[in-house]
Amino acid sequence: MCGICGKLSYGNKIVDEALLRRMCRSLSYRGPDDEGVFVSSNSKSKSSKVQVGLGHTRLSVIDLSDAGHQPMCNEEGNIWLVYNGEIYNFKEIRTELKEKGYRFRSNTDSEVIIHLYEEEGIDCLERLNGMFAFCIWDERLQKLWLCRDRLGIKPLVYYWDGETLIFSSEIKGILCDSDVRKEIDWTALNLYLTFNYIPAPKTIFKNIQKLEAGHYLLAERKTVVTRKYWDINTDITHPHGKPERSSGQIGFYKERLYGLMENAVQKRMVSDVPLGAFLSGGIDSSIIVGLMARNSERPVKTFSIGYKDMPLFDETRYSREVAKFNKTEHCEFKLDYKDILDSFPAVLETLDEPFADSSAVPTYAVSQEAKRHVTVALAGDGADELFAGYRMYQGEYLAKYYSILPGIIKEKVIEPFINYLPDSREKKHLEYIRRLKKFTKGMSGSLAERFYGWQEICSPDIRQKLIKHHLRDKISFQEGQEIISQKLNEIAGDNINRMLYVDVKNSLPGDMLTKVDLMSMRNSLEVRVPFLDHEVVELAFEMEGNVKLKGLKRKYILMEAFKDILPPMLHNRPKWGFEMPIGALLRNELKFLIDDFLSKDFINKQGFFEYEVIDGLIKKHMSKKTDYSLQLWNLIVFQHWYKRFFQ
Repeated sequence: MCGICGKLSYGNKIVDEALLRRMCRSLSYRGPDDEGVFVSSNSKSKSSKVQVGLGHTRLSVIDLSDAGHQPMCNEEGNIWLVYNGEIYNFKEIRTELKEKGYRFRSNTDSEVIIHLYEEEGIDCLERLNGMFAFCIWDERLQKLWLCRDRLGIKPLVYYWDGETLIFSSEIKGILCDSDVRKEIDWTALNLYLTFNYIPAPKTIFKNIQKLEAGHYLLAERKTVVTRKYWDINTDITHPHGKPERSSGQIGFYKERLYGLMENAVQKRMVSDVPLGAFLSGGIDSSIIVGLMARNSERPVKTFSIGYKDMPLFDETRYSREVAKFNKTEHCEFKLDYKDILDSFPAVLETLDEPFADSSAVPTYAVSQEAKRHVTVALAGDGADELFAGYRMYQGEYLAKYYSILPGIIKEKVIEPFINYLPDSREKKHLEYIRRLKKFTKGMSGSLAERFYGWQEICSPDIRQKLIKHHLRDKISFQEGQEIISQKLNEIAGDNINRMLYVDVKNSLPGDMLTKVDLMSMRNSLEVRVPFLDHEVVELAFEMEGNVKLKGLKRKYILMEAFKDILPPMLHNRPKWGFEMPIGALLRNELKFLIDDFLSKDFINKQGFFEYEVIDGLIKKHMSKKTDYSLQLWNLIVFQHWYKRFFQ
């Protein structure tokens, strides 16, 4: 993996090497092995002058020689590339291009992209199987392209003010330019409070955007446009022929899914540096490890993390069983409270915008440990969003039965009783009560309203009370639900597939993949995700929802396709998730964060939030009557970010 950055100017602003070097230094942990810059200034006409600069920091994974140095150009020196990612079919494409007369100076996938672009133009994106974010500067045509992979595995952000385009793997690179003003986008703040992350294309900063997954950006003649080059087939068609229902259907998908996943894993095991796998003990990572073990001549290196004295959040007994089953070279370590506290500074300092998924902490820790042994790790991310792994999909299945109950029974008896009960994420029975509250909350209204209710962190009611009056006019408190409604309407089919589509478009790139990229790259570790091979994704959306969620059985087709490579104890194990006991920590070891960042003085001086509302959430959480850990952590992370960037 790498860090990329650059600047294009149509005006009088100079693109200088010193700026590019600063941008590269800000991204150095993404690529500690090498650094390079390129500056070009061209005048194709008397009326326009274009200045371009590109920067790159390299984590060497394929072809470790100096031949892989970037920025990289073609033989004529008129097409330049900076690239972050891995192209898994680059050897096949390289063979094709050599037959057409292209010459190669390296064994890198970077050079393949350059020559493929020479051959096919921007349509080359359709040929690439991998995870990537790259920039191509075509000096011949005076065109600059920014491109991001289909699923948004690798990040890419940009700034455009009408004359200057600045891009980077992370926001911090853009902010190295002193001409970029730091202004909060209030609509983005509202979305952050809603989801714990900010969905693309917005960032927390005005004028800085995320390039959306499956899109490219073209800068040409003082204009910038973005276009979609790939999407999930929203008609849920069956290009391989729709199989018969029941057993024939399952047999067809089992065979095809196993074949595609095995191929995806094999491609992602190609590396010139040590390679291993994250192993949580869940079904997804266990499938990856099982396939790796069957396609490796030596024991697979696996890495697991657990919690000391926190059994509810510790799943190492499952990962241990999977490691034993596959005869892996297993490394297991457990975090105590001190380890968690020690990780917080690095985690929070990595964030360029508010991001409140607390599982970033264990993700950082397992990446840190894995990096001591390997440079590349495979992971099971993406399976939940493709094959209905979350409880809210079960909720949608149960909704049709819950809706049959008389309204007066639900409104006057069931829901008041459930809401009266205490809940917590610290004890199993109290966690089930919390889930029941979440379930009943989403039972009224349309699919969009249910789905939104299950995903929101701070409800519209809390946000309207929380945010100061002078900011409320700048915010649409329904925007989160509108985003979900819009995405749901982009796809036909059953409700489960429609929900999965929204997750693939929103929470997968915005939350899950962002977390993995930031925390792994902070440790200079490359993480590959076989479930997000685009052929696997396309197959998943050929399947009807009841193939993935059969009754209340989540990931049914995964279990059927891979049950022979999973140890028996995983066949019916409950899903807990890769979580951190943030609720208990905020009452004890992390209470100082509440005292520091949610103090009355800080809140009132800042002038964004109503302190009385925050104080109410704190008191209810401390009383253990209601768990408000997600909301409080959301606010703490924002305050920490605000203090870093504006104080």
